[in-house]
Amino acid sequence: MTEGRVIVSAHVPARSASAGADLARALGPGPFACVMLFVSPEADLAAVLEGACFDAPVIGCTTAGEISPEGYTEGGIVAMGLPREHFDAELIFIPQLTALNRQELIGRLIRARTALGGRNPDWDHEFAFLMVDGLSTREDELTATLAAGLGPVPLFGGSAGDGTRFRETFVLHGGQALRDAAVLAMVRSRCRARVFNLDHLVPTNTRMVVTEADPANRIVRKINAEPAAREYARLLGKDPGQLDTFTFAAHPVVVRIGGRHHVRAIQQVAPNGDLVFFSAIDEGLVLTLAEPQDMVAHLERELAGLSEGSAPEAILACDCILRRMEALEKQMSGALSAILRDHRVIGFSTYGEQLNSMHVNQTMTGVAIYPPGV
Repeated sequence: MTEGRVIVSAHVPARSASAGADLARALGPGPFACVMLFVSPEADLAAVLEGACFDAPVIGCTTAGEISPEGYTEGGIVAMGLPREHFDAELIFIPQLTALNRQELIGRLIRARTALGGRNPDWDHEFAFLMVDGLSTREDELTATLAAGLGPVPLFGGSAGDGTRFRETFVLHGGQALRDAAVLAMVRSRCRARVFNLDHLVPTNTRMVVTEADPANRIVRKINAEPAAREYARLLGKDPGQLDTFTFAAHPVVVRIGGRHHVRAIQQVAPNGDLVFFSAIDEGLVLTLAEPQDMVAHLERELAGLSEGSAPEAILACDCILRRMEALEKQMSGALSAILRDHRVIGFSTYGEQLNSMHVNQTMTGVAIYPPGV
């Protein structure tokens, strides 16, 4: 590791038999407060974890695509190290999301923040980074609980992915790949850190009401008292048989919460015509159809805004799979990758994003980390 570097990263092919060891060599000896791995589902997770020997705790998750130093990539593993010279971290593993103990978790968060402050009283900057099982359907409850324990500390994060398969997603902690779980990195730094969230969607005047739903499983059965997929397709002027991931990316629905519109992204059409969502949904919810702005121009403008006054040393980002799918359909992946490279963005594509107390979709959320003293 080069002395004084604020962030250290590496990228290797996921299918390499020596992927874990290659990452350790590429990242260097540290010392690191923690190392984060964003791992393609193509990888042999057990082999990667066995070979990834760092003198630091290792956390991570599986992805729906990676953001490497080259931009959008697939079939790889991205590693990011937080040097101890600039960062300290408390890692909180959260098992059994289906049986979350809210008060116990809040107590752990308060103690962890107190410990970080006690060790680094002269470091003024804090953030919390969450990785969570992307098929757990527990992100909404989890983020609400975390917000109660984090107080003013900004939270961002991403739901682990499985490419476009939606079969199994894992978080990595303690040398294991785990489901129904999450891991939170509470970070304190001498470097200024700015948590952000962006999307390129504009609400239209087309609205619809959820009239029958299964909130526990994020399923909408009826919209406007009609079968959900059929009514959604009608509003788009499409045949229900044409609905696919590209359609959902190009024509998302949003809800208005706290003065802002937030996406409630559709994951897939069930065989019976129900719509399965990526995040919380309920009967009576008013959904508004949204349309995208130019994704390339929007991302360049938003990331440039993070560089006003001083450019970040690095940006750690969680980027929704639906953004990647839209980019692919519109042949924008190359242009977006160039922007991500230019702004030093690394991270992964997600099944959903977390921002403070909310679980959101079809956004990019992350943290911009600036050089010390800036």
